[in-house]
Amino acid sequence: MLAKIRIKYGPTAEIRIQHWQSMIHQHQRSQDMERLNAVNDFFNQARFVNDIDLWNQNDYWATPLEFLAQDAGDCEDFSIAKYFTLKEMGLDVSKLRITYVKATLFNQAHMVLAYYENPSATPLILDNINKRILPANERTDLRPIYSFNANNLWLARTRNEQLKAGKPDQLSLWKDLNTRIQEEML
Repeated sequence: MLAKIRIKYGPTAEIRIQHWQSMIHQHQRSQDMERLNAVNDFFNQARFVNDIDLWNQNDYWATPLEFLAQDAGDCEDFSIAKYFTLKEMGLDVSKLRITYVKATLFNQAHMVLAYYENPSATPLILDNINKRILPANERTDLRPIYSFNANNLWLARTRNEQLKAGKPDQLSLWKDLNTRIQEEML
């Protein structure tokens, strides 16, 4: 696989992906918080670039490999890369939700990754704007809209209450992303 990456994206991307694979392997037996910190710190080193400038599309959800190859992406790409990396490390995806929010300080849509230690816990937020992992109740700059993981889709009724609203494959960008991830593995 690394040979294909080198050919398609170049030697610098190959090195980044080797570091990513090493981090995944190194933290497979780590505690959840250590994994969260390692992944958040690793990906938050990348550059923020809007989809239109990077992919010539208004909204494109990059696979983790595409994100690493470019060493850049927008908020969805950061959140998706963190989600799939934590999943690959063995973290239970039922504890993770990719969360679409309104970033009130910027008055714009934003995406973060939420980690729930248990189903009723206040989630911890992994973000590329505020790079510190903080409990959601300390992130008053974010207003949740909806969230999802590999199994479910939730709509936010209030800051603290979410209702199951279906399956994530209702989201066409999520379906497309997962198809491209499967193709990358071939």
